[in-house]
Amino acid sequence: MGIDRRDFLKGTSVALLGAAARPNLWAGLPRADLRLEIAPLKLEIAPGKTIHTIAYNGRIPGPLIRWPEGKPITIDVVNHADVPEIVHWHGLWIPAEEDGAMEEGSPMIAVGAERRYRFTPRPAGFRWYHTHTFAGHDLKRGTYTGQFGCFFIEPKQSPGAYDQEIFLTLHDWNAYMGGGGDASMDAFYDFATINDRMLGHGDPVQVREGQRVLFRVLNASATATHWLALAGHELTVIGMDGNAVPHPAKVPAVRLAPAERIEVLVEMNRPGTWVLGETREEIRRAGMGIVVEYANQQGEAKWIDPPETLWDYTLFAKQEGAAAVPDERIPLLFESKFRGHGEFDYWTINGKSFPKTETITLKQGKRYRLTMQNKSNDDHPIHLHRHTFEVTSLDGKLISGLRKDVVVVKAKGDAEIDFVAANPGATLLHCHQQSHMDFGFMMLLRYV
Repeated sequence: MGIDRRDFLKGTSVALLGAAARPNLWAGLPRADLRLEIAPLKLEIAPGKTIHTIAYNGRIPGPLIRWPEGKPITIDVVNHADVPEIVHWHGLWIPAEEDGAMEEGSPMIAVGAERRYRFTPRPAGFRWYHTHTFAGHDLKRGTYTGQFGCFFIEPKQSPGAYDQEIFLTLHDWNAYMGGGGDASMDAFYDFATINDRMLGHGDPVQVREGQRVLFRVLNASATATHWLALAGHELTVIGMDGNAVPHPAKVPAVRLAPAERIEVLVEMNRPGTWVLGETREEIRRAGMGIVVEYANQQGEAKWIDPPETLWDYTLFAKQEGAAAVPDERIPLLFESKFRGHGEFDYWTINGKSFPKTETITLKQGKRYRLTMQNKSNDDHPIHLHRHTFEVTSLDGKLISGLRKDVVVVKAKGDAEIDFVAANPGATLLHCHQQSHMDFGFMMLLRYV
């Protein structure tokens, strides 16, 4: 049986905590550009519905960070939670020690301590930040909490024309998050929110007829994939994971796995009051939605089921031509193994669970192709830290030009992604589904 992530963290935490064990570590230094306070939060998501969680700066999502590409930033993070914490800067090309993953060597932030992160944000585009800790069966830890926020790196040139820009974050909540012990053996959710409110209980998005509105949407759920549509409107997908897609295309609905971001342009050409929300009624009723209200329009928000949509990444990739030939191929086989009744499965890559998974060696400047075969019955949103990759094959179909940092490898399916080894340091590859990651679905890549 493989060793799970919790066992690995127990074995390495003492040395890593030492780097951040002293409170007021940065006292006397120049003031940081940003300060994040990790602390418990009591959040009312609708009248009579309150979530007890952990968040940044007393809000959900955490503050939107907008920063010019190429300008250095310092961020002080202070931990008022009751366990060590860490912040991962998802999608950024930064040094491993600043990336915010303990497995790469980033130090944890002890209870009552603080740490200063220093890096130069790149590349431009829609990134995000979140906790990167073990949760296991405890649905009030890790990405089950409210520790997430959007990070937009301003490009040096404007990416396109739009009249209004709206950031939306999706999250799912378990009703027992305020209690003690294990709430559930599986991730079961009672409520869902866009930003910090359930559908019908927050301020509507205000628009005007004739506007082009750009929605930047993040799925910050720990485990759940979401389908979104705006009733009565088409969505033009122009970006994925902060990168412009080669082939913008109109769709009736979009799919976002955990950690994926999407950018859609909407022509506001149907005055009224509408619901932007989850296409599955039971999840929309649980709160996954927000009202979009045209100026001078009143009445109850309407929902119209969109046409059935089959999500296909290839629609947004280049329509012809294969990707460049890689210097080396790295085969990866994903499987699960049953531990026993009352326990999660544990996950393996090439037959081993983290931290016993093989460490892949990289040489700077080479182009690598990860050929991923998923023999399990679960979809896996695969994330590669500190690099952007190109999706080059999906279930045998060759594509090119689609740049992401999370890609879903479907159950019983396969995918190939290419990346150039251009950011030396320890690099983590893992499934972004929290329970999969916690129970073995990770591996390290190291430069030599």
